[in-house]
Amino acid sequence: MDESLKDRTILITGGTRGIGKAIGLRAAHDGANVVILGKTTEPHPNLPGTIFSAAEEIEAAGGNALSVPCDLRNDEQMESAVAQTVERFGGIDILVNNASAIFLAGTLQTPMKRFDLMHQVNTRATFLASQLCLPHLLKSSNPHILCLAPPIDMDRGWFAGTLPYTMAKYGMSLCVLGLSQEFQKQGVAVNALWPETGIATAAVANLLGGEAAVQCCRKPGIVADATYEILTRNSRECTGNFFIDAEVLAESGVTDFDQYAMTPGSPLMPDFFLGKPDFAALSELLHSDGQ
Repeated sequence: MDESLKDRTILITGGTRGIGKAIGLRAAHDGANVVILGKTTEPHPNLPGTIFSAAEEIEAAGGNALSVPCDLRNDEQMESAVAQTVERFGGIDILVNNASAIFLAGTLQTPMKRFDLMHQVNTRATFLASQLCLPHLLKSSNPHILCLAPPIDMDRGWFAGTLPYTMAKYGMSLCVLGLSQEFQKQGVAVNALWPETGIATAAVANLLGGEAAVQCCRKPGIVADATYEILTRNSRECTGNFFIDAEVLAESGVTDFDQYAMTPGSPLMPDFFLGKPDFAALSELLHSDGQ
């Protein structure tokens, strides 16, 4: 690893819980400045934590935290969030585009309100946050943009039955392709990271099969550890990649992956967009009680 994240300023979209918060906590262990953007300012009956409780945890872990209430679909709020970050910490070194919206349904079953939400939060917010942060990233000694986005696989199976979601997630992936090429000469690293397996988050619990599915997942910490490995690399030598969390950690010497399993020894649920589409499993998922 080229450096730690001490005193680096990292802005995370959707950092209230799950993967986003785990990334913030991992950075906090180095003494990073962590900015949490999100909408949850009051406790939610079905979702743990708020942006303020996440900030408290980050500070307890050794970092400096700033929580900014922000709707990622609102240009003015996003501009204000970036301005507050720069005012508080003097700049931005890292942007993590983690926020995502998911609705797994086919064309006829997807209301346009859901379609718009996914494209606004996934593709548009990724582009907007990157656009707003880049003037500050260009001033950093080791600037990174990391998107929680999948490698692009044009197998038609990934579009069958989940076209709106696939389009929205691949929009994030296309941002990685374009931005990494556009800003390579300026030394800004733009990469994607995607989990090899399902990750135990609220989305899995509420949409993808409930507690039984959660037990077939890995903990968010595996994505956070892989993120750390990427963000501590030299930005001029690491860009345009579509990383898989377990592969990143294996390359760094990790051999014990049971430490990340919710239930060590149990079969793991593969994530979307990796390998060949399992039509039977996808159909069962889309028609389960979790949908």
